[in-house]
Amino acid sequence: MKKVALLFIALVLIVSQGCTSIRYYSQVTRGHLDLMSRRVPIDEVLEDPKIDEQLKLRLLKVLEARKFAVEELKLPDNGSYRSYADLERPFVLWNVFATKEFSTQATTWCYLFVGCLGYRGYYAEEKANAVAADLNAQGFDAFVGGVPAYSTLGRFDDPVVNTMLRRSDVELAGLLFHELTHQVVYRTSDSEFSESLASFVEMEGIRRWMLQLDNEERNVQYALAQAREEEFIALVTRARDRLTELYGGARPAHDMRVAKAQEFERLQLEYVELRESWGGYAGYDGWFDRDLNNAHLVSISTYNRLVPAFAQLFRDSGGDFDVFFKRSEKLSELEPEELAPIIDELLIRASE
Repeated sequence: MKKVALLFIALVLIVSQGCTSIRYYSQVTRGHLDLMSRRVPIDEVLEDPKIDEQLKLRLLKVLEARKFAVEELKLPDNGSYRSYADLERPFVLWNVFATKEFSTQATTWCYLFVGCLGYRGYYAEEKANAVAADLNAQGFDAFVGGVPAYSTLGRFDDPVVNTMLRRSDVELAGLLFHELTHQVVYRTSDSEFSESLASFVEMEGIRRWMLQLDNEERNVQYALAQAREEEFIALVTRARDRLTELYGGARPAHDMRVAKAQEFERLQLEYVELRESWGGYAGYDGWFDRDLNNAHLVSISTYNRLVPAFAQLFRDSGGDFDVFFKRSEKLSELEPEELAPIIDELLIRASE
C-alpha cells in the first residue's frame, strides 16, 4: 500500500495561539531538533569505512534519484535529502487522522505557515495512540498511521531518514519526488490539493525513472502494482462516496450507525472480490485487517482524489514540468470558490 506521506513543519511551525497546547508544541520542537541533530552528509557516510555497505548502496540510489529529480522533474536543487539521519525507530512520526462520526470530512488542526491540516503528527507512537483513543472516546472516528518521510517545505535541509530506506529503490525515489514537490507548490489549508499534486508528480516521476532504468521486467511489475493501487483507491473512493451520501440524509442516529456498519462490511467484501480478481495478491490485507472507520477513508482520499485533475493539467501543459508547476502555482493562489470549478472541470475532462 502506498505510504502516507508527511507534510509537517516542526520547529518553524510555530503553533497558533488557541490552536494547540504548549505541550504539543514542545514535543514538536524536541522531535525536530533531535532529527536535525542526527544529520550526516551522505558523502561523509559513503566515505566512512565503518558504515554497512548495503546502507551505502541505498544512499547511492538516493543520490541518483535526487539528480534525476532536478534534471528531469525540475524539482529543487538544494540541500534537502543530501544528508542521512538514523532515527532508530520504524517511522519518523505518527499522524492522527479523525472525522466526526457521521462525516467523511477530515478534522483539521491549524498552524502558522501551513494553515489547517487534516492530520496531526506526534514523534512518539504511544502519544499518537493516546490522542486517537481520546478522540474515539469523544465520538470521533480516528486512527493512527506511521509516516516514513519528512518535509519542512524547504525551510530546512531535510535529511533522508532510515525509515525511508525500508522501501524499495523505486518507492524511495517516489518519496523524494513527492516531498520535493511540496517545496515547489504548497496550498495553505488545503491538504487534498497539496498532497494530490505531490502524489501525481510522484507517480509521473516514478514512471519516467523506471523508463530510464531500462529494465523491462521491473517496468512490467511496476505497471501491475500501479494498476492494483488505482483499483484499491477506486474501491475506497466509492465507499467514501456512498458514506458521504448516507451522512447527508436525515436518518436517526441509530439507523445511521447500522447503515454505516453495513457499508464498511460491504467494503470488506468488495475487497475480497478484488483480491480474487488479482489472483489472490494480498498486498492490501494489512490495510483491511482492522476495524475501519471514516478516518481511514479520509487518509486515502486526501492523497489521491485530485490526482486525475493534476494528470489532466500536466497533459494540458504539454508534459512540461516547468509549465505544469507554474500553472499549479497559479491554481494554489486562487480562492476556494474560484478553484473548485476549475478542479471539477479538470476531473471531468480526465474521466472522458
